[in-house]
Amino acid sequence: MKNSFENYVIRAISQVEVLMSQLLVGRLGGLLLLALICTSCGDTFRPVATPISPPPPDPSSFHYALVISSNGPSNPGSSTRIDVSGDTNVGVARLGLGPVHAALLPNAGRVYVANSLENSISSYSPTDVTSVTTVSLPASAVPVFVHTTQNDTVYVANGDVIPGNTGTVSAISTASNVIASTISVGTNPVGLAETPDTKKLYVVNQGSDSVTSINTIDKTVNATLSTGTSPVWAVARSDSARVYVLNQGSGTVSSIDTSSEAFSNVSVGAGRNRLYVTNPVAHRLSILDATADPPTLLATIDLTAGTSPACPVVCSPVSVAVLPDGSRAYVVSYVSGSNPLSSQVTVIDTQSYTVRKVIPLSSVNIDLVNPTGCATSRFRLFTAAASDGSRVYISNCDAGGTKIILTATDTLVPDLTGNPLLISAPVSSFTPSAAGQQPPPQNPVFILPGP
Repeated sequence: MKNSFENYVIRAISQVEVLMSQLLVGRLGGLLLLALICTSCGDTFRPVATPISPPPPDPSSFHYALVISSNGPSNPGSSTRIDVSGDTNVGVARLGLGPVHAALLPNAGRVYVANSLENSISSYSPTDVTSVTTVSLPASAVPVFVHTTQNDTVYVANGDVIPGNTGTVSAISTASNVIASTISVGTNPVGLAETPDTKKLYVVNQGSDSVTSINTIDKTVNATLSTGTSPVWAVARSDSARVYVLNQGSGTVSSIDTSSEAFSNVSVGAGRNRLYVTNPVAHRLSILDATADPPTLLATIDLTAGTSPACPVVCSPVSVAVLPDGSRAYVVSYVSGSNPLSSQVTVIDTQSYTVRKVIPLSSVNIDLVNPTGCATSRFRLFTAAASDGSRVYISNCDAGGTKIILTATDTLVPDLTGNPLLISAPVSSFTPSAAGQQPPPQNPVFILPGP
């Protein structure tokens, strides 16, 4: 069975463990995101003020989010650090051309950003955005994904633009910021998932319908596993025993037993295991119980149904963020084909499976003059929850900025005038819309929550 996927997003919440076998999830659409979130993990840091002026605190101690923005095909992009407690831009790092994805080392010591249009990786410390190191990749690399569960090595998926060439994975030493190994994988690798025990790396090869398993110790290939049609994303379970792969074309989620490198069909104990699937074609959010094997449907929330629907006009949900405690899901959607582009956030109570609130986002005019790349961006709208659960961030490529929801009240953070605060991306290199005006902002394409 071959299905078409566009803007299909999955997030899983696991208190015990999530296990997926081959799961048929229906006719959905193309952007997929799978994230594994541990319930109630991590402590909230609260700074303490004293009457004596101490040395400045370590900025890395505070919760933050990094917003990656592109700046057209010919100009360097940027990374904006947003302080969670102050809802402010506290620093901007200059990146390479066409940044598309980023990863943070487990110790939060450095950020690595894939620059897809100049075949490089930008690396910097979140506490020092002025000192950025560039790691050069092969000329035809086209890096699209960065990932690691190690502090000494970061991995990059390179799609390679030369017809007939297979993709590669670059292993970069974080001590020297140079490529230590290059591993050949399948065609068009688009995602990576490393097991938390740091022993294996799984590479999603969309072009060859396969997953490559790599031994992270000696950087050799363990096995190449056939998947469903057009795999696009993967995530490792917290006990390192399973890796889940989303297959775009066949509409399935595959589970790999990492000990045997075989597709597994083993059930797990009961617990708070949830799978959240946004379907832009059907305008709905599906919530599944992953303790069953295969997972069973708990609820389907149609955003367009009822006398007062969450989406009065047909909309496409494209991203979902779940709070660390699992209590609420925040679904971002927009009206496809509209200009101005209208978008909103629907807050879902994950216990009662009901719409708790709808938060409208401002409509924005789509830039039809400058090459923003928003229409084809992997994450035109993206959402992520702060690690302490106090904020939810929504980046909007077309709006050139990021809005913030206070989860205590489920309201947008206001600016000084009382209007919703938009933390704009840095000024772009595009042509101003009118004489005497400054150029528009850059275009956010990804959010990376900090610790």
